[in-house]
Amino acid sequence: MTANILVVEDEPAIQELLAFNISQCGYRAIEAYDADGAWTHINHALPDLILLDWMLPGSSGVELARRLRADQRTRNIPIIMLTARTDERDKILGLESGADDYITKPFSPRELMARVRAVLRRRAPQMSDETVAAGGLELSPAMHRINANGAMIDLGPTEFRLLHFFMTHPERVYSRSQLLDQVWGDHVFVEERTVDVHIRRLRQALEPYSLDGLVQTVRGSGYRFSCN
Repeated sequence: MTANILVVEDEPAIQELLAFNISQCGYRAIEAYDADGAWTHINHALPDLILLDWMLPGSSGVELARRLRADQRTRNIPIIMLTARTDERDKILGLESGADDYITKPFSPRELMARVRAVLRRRAPQMSDETVAAGGLELSPAMHRINANGAMIDLGPTEFRLLHFFMTHPERVYSRSQLLDQVWGDHVFVEERTVDVHIRRLRQALEPYSLDGLVQTVRGSGYRFSCN
């Protein structure tokens, strides 16, 4: 899955540099120049990560971060704060406002993208291209391949994303609506029972390898991926 990264930066030259480096790393850059523009994008669809400048026209980056963390829909979006402020108190304020990481200007694009990858691995592992293995399965997002006990499995794109999400979030129970938000997207409007259809297809693909039991139904709650 390609991560959508919202870049909230009011300086066009820095915005262009960030967007270029994001695309070079295989991610999709979404550009906003102030807090209002950022909310317009966020209301359309949730980004997978936000690069947020501290100093913005109108509402500051710190104020926007606090607003994001206070909203149930946006509270879990990873945020990396960008700022020219180097004082320790400012760093603490940025982190306490809800940022997951903090980098000061001028910064190395390579360092910034390394931090982006680290935050995505920690907060949104299903957006990483790293191979993940569990319960006899090995899934490579970069190559779009799944190995089951030495054999290759062919999955449709939705089942692939669903399995990748499950494998990067093992043992946790997710409701149908949560899976729709995480796998299909925050603003994709389909019936919750659609999840059941794709769960059934995923299990059918895993059944010949006796791995269908990895995807478990939790009555009254939803589904989980468990190797136990």
